[in-house]
Amino acid sequence: MIKILHPLSLTTDPIICAIFGGCVNGFGTGLALRNGISTGGLDILGLTIRKKTGKSIGSINLMFNFLIVIAAGMVYGWPHAFYSALGIFINAHVIDMTFTRQQLLQVMIITDQPKGVVDCLQNSIHHGITVLNHAQGAYTHKDKSVLITIISRYEVPEMRRALAASDSKAFVSISPNIQVLGNYRDFSI
Repeated sequence: MIKILHPLSLTTDPIICAIFGGCVNGFGTGLALRNGISTGGLDILGLTIRKKTGKSIGSINLMFNFLIVIAAGMVYGWPHAFYSALGIFINAHVIDMTFTRQQLLQVMIITDQPKGVVDCLQNSIHHGITVLNHAQGAYTHKDKSVLITIISRYEVPEMRRALAASDSKAFVSISPNIQVLGNYRDFSI
């Protein structure tokens, strides 16, 4: 394709090339992974390690590429290795921003209809849900149930559809989740 297209060189500054190359490559890789496509290379290994450890794809790729950069620095010189490291660092962060299946969220749902909401959610997102019964609304003093679950950012549209179908008046709070310990299985991958 390079021979056919005759690419236009916009700059020869290695820092600018590393920054924009890392952004474009990270966005493309993250978009591919988000849609269930592998770009080959370390992606398959990264997804496998992510399932076992819970680490982000970007950080896994960063660890593997760190070894490659060290080897390249010894062979081709350290300035080129540092430019590569900059591009790889940016690439890893853009992958993590784009690949939303690994971004976990805690969802708290306050509802009058817990059975219907739980059934609909479990049929659509397949995660466990903790039900806290006998909660009370401070304004209305009506009995409510609080449902808590962890989903990926990728599953938010499916959760919204399930809530619209089961209890469109439910109060929902969604918060970023830093870490999940215990019995959590990510079925979205």
